[in-house]
Amino acid sequence: MQHHRDKDIATAEKLYRQILTKDPNHLVTLHLLGSVLLETGRNEDAIEVLLRAIGRAPEQAVLFANLGEAYRRLGQVAQAMASLHRAVSLNPGLAEAHYTLGLTLYGEGRLDDAIGCFKAALALKPGLLAAHMSLAGALSRAHRLDEARDACERALQIDPSFAGAYNELGVVLKEQGRIEEAIASFRRALGCQPDDRIAHSNLVFALSWDPTQDARSVVQEAIRWSEHQVGPRTAVVRPHTNDRDPDRRLRVGYVSPDFREHCQALFFVPLLEHHDRRAVEVFCYSFVASPDEWTRRIRGRSDEFRDIRSLTDAEASEAIRGDRIDLLVDLTMHMGDNRLLLFASKPAPVQLAWLAYPGTTGLETMDYRITDVFLDPPEIDVSGWYTEHSVRLPDSFWCYDPLTQVPEVNAPPALRNQRITFGCLNNFGKTNGEVFALWARVLAAVEGARMVVLAYPGESRARARDAFSRAGVDPDRIEFVGYQPRAEYLSVYQRIDICLDTFPVNGHTTSLDAFWMGVPVITRVGPTALGRAGLCYARNLGLDDLVATTAEQYVATAVALANDRARLGSLRAELRERMQGSALMDGPRFARHLESAFRWMWRRWCGSSHPEAP
Repeated sequence: MQHHRDKDIATAEKLYRQILTKDPNHLVTLHLLGSVLLETGRNEDAIEVLLRAIGRAPEQAVLFANLGEAYRRLGQVAQAMASLHRAVSLNPGLAEAHYTLGLTLYGEGRLDDAIGCFKAALALKPGLLAAHMSLAGALSRAHRLDEARDACERALQIDPSFAGAYNELGVVLKEQGRIEEAIASFRRALGCQPDDRIAHSNLVFALSWDPTQDARSVVQEAIRWSEHQVGPRTAVVRPHTNDRDPDRRLRVGYVSPDFREHCQALFFVPLLEHHDRRAVEVFCYSFVASPDEWTRRIRGRSDEFRDIRSLTDAEASEAIRGDRIDLLVDLTMHMGDNRLLLFASKPAPVQLAWLAYPGTTGLETMDYRITDVFLDPPEIDVSGWYTEHSVRLPDSFWCYDPLTQVPEVNAPPALRNQRITFGCLNNFGKTNGEVFALWARVLAAVEGARMVVLAYPGESRARARDAFSRAGVDPDRIEFVGYQPRAEYLSVYQRIDICLDTFPVNGHTTSLDAFWMGVPVITRVGPTALGRAGLCYARNLGLDDLVATTAEQYVATAVALANDRARLGSLRAELRERMQGSALMDGPRFARHLESAFRWMWRRWCGSSHPEAP
């Protein structure tokens, strides 16, 4: 046991096995060996040993708790639940059993039940740091942001050097629109643990939302991420033996944790359904935590669908190399649950990033990034903004399909209410002081106007109300809504006449949803690609007059449209049809453009490409 306490795991295991050779049913040794096997990730072996121990002592709760953890890690949810419920019933005071049960419930999306378990564990063992962090994560996912922040701060009271707590706190602060504080928290996480890959990715992504940063500062941090997490490219890349025929059918792999009910599906499914299977063979590499009906739909439209949840990055990389993928596409970049390290060893000869957001990974092994002529205008030199070569699509970075049953477009609510209702259902984290100031100016200039804002209860709403109040606008003119299932969320647009975009990061999916529901979006062009989504949409819809390049133009455009009820009515009636007739919803056109880009990349790798990108 001393070797075990001293973390000399190999010696401890050797001694435990020697004891069991002499006495195969020695209960304490079976328990300890099961713990060693759990600690070293040999979960199936741990189950075998723990079941032997339970056979000797069926009333020992800790054995069932460890067994439940082994089953949980293997994704055997029913067995995990049964074991953990048994552990809790045998010993309600076993904090670890409540905690592991909470993790299992969290993995199944049962957030309220998971939160209850984490709180029970902490009531029994207030110093259990892992439970504080899991509670914070579950509360954040349940959009109870103030409580999540409190959970992080309690963890930091116990251990002020706990990097995980600073990282989770940064996530919460970002969602609350406190971007500068979020960035500071991610930096503190890295100060405590410089090799924290997740906190560093969160920092890279958060910088792109900060109004005080530019594209060069973002790419510099992304490069630092790559240098710290990956190291020199030459140390990890092996040659590829793919057939260099420039015109053969290509094997294209897509990597994502979001092949599920997620906004990504609104753009990925149209591509998947319109890929030319004579030219492209589609492989999906999924690490979805909880597969759902959308997972099954995507699986059914893929030529091959691989679940890589249980694989390490090195193992997944080898599996992809074994599939002889020609082009590997990352759909996540530095967003949550990314697998960028999988791309670092370059399992495919051509690698590119698309869909997550129009930014940069910082990876030397990521060859290309997909963008479009509006996000990254050809006349702008973007060579210092991204580590990848930018390939511009001619119409749009996105191809949208609402996919689910959606509400009908109604008449402008102003005709019924006799007042204009503005709205913004973008992620509240995209708001900032200047956004609130311009929204307040718009409301002040339109008599009786109101505004619907998506913000979660608590501090976020208080900040927004305070910002409007300081600008001289009665905060009672603001209506807040929270998270809702997609159909209910789309119905909120039926109560909005005009949407006001955020900046410097525009709405992406939410703006397309607004147009689909007949609601025009006033947008302000930002200095980076993330702030040009509104421009892309407006150009594709022939609505250039809704695009502003200055604060004054943004306010004037919103006020002018609010005062033009006839135009509001005509836009409401025709926007859905405009969407359907535009490149923004033309799946076959988008697929051909993206496949043309793939073919150009492939021919370039084969050494037979034309000199200019498509």
